[in-house]
Amino acid sequence: MIDLYTAATPNGHKVSIALEELGLPYTLKVLDLSQNEQKTPAFLAINPNGRIPALVDREADDFAVFESGACLIYLAEKTGRLMPSDAKGRSRVLQWLMFQMGGIGPMMGQANVFFRYFPEKIPAVIDRYQGESKRLFRVLDGQLKDHEYLAGDYSIADITNWAWVRTHRWSGVDMDDLPHLKRWRDAIRARPAVQRGIEQPPSRVDLTRDGDAGAQRFAEDARRMVEMGQSLKGAQP
Repeated sequence: MIDLYTAATPNGHKVSIALEELGLPYTLKVLDLSQNEQKTPAFLAINPNGRIPALVDREADDFAVFESGACLIYLAEKTGRLMPSDAKGRSRVLQWLMFQMGGIGPMMGQANVFFRYFPEKIPAVIDRYQGESKRLFRVLDGQLKDHEYLAGDYSIADITNWAWVRTHRWSGVDMDDLPHLKRWRDAIRARPAVQRGIEQPPSRVDLTRDGDAGAQRFAEDARRMVEMGQSLKGAQP
């Protein structure tokens, strides 16, 4: 049995999707990020960085894994699925996984902060992060022009990138001119395990669309978290 410490974010949903795809039994432990439950001593003992997701494998002497990419690799290697075992195939998957970890996630995450949450709108900063997110989308679209999936068969590389790409509207990034990326997004969204995974846990707001009252409340809660983080940073020596 695996304990999954998570919340309804793209990074959290990566791991719940993988667990559903692999059919591994797990217990969902949802943390309230607005209440800083991810900063409690109990959770910091699992992840010293105080971020979700993290997992504890009860069948492996309560072995803890943090960072979403590390969780995906651990689950793939534990089961021998969603990542090839040969060196070249494994490397291809890891390359596209790192592409998301170092590019798609950070750029879309910063686009979210400055487009949605930051109290002051700074157009040049918003353009920077939305523009770089769109550039990375074009890279994905180019790879998917001649490939059904990013790295051969469906893998953790697809899961990790899809969990973020599906929320492109929330980041203010369009993909209307990227047909191969849209085809891939829709094909993965149709997978039953993926549909189950993005409900573990369900989000309070649909980050794939925009404009409703729930989205506004979500953005306001996130803005308060950003402002709190700024205040805490300013208080540090």
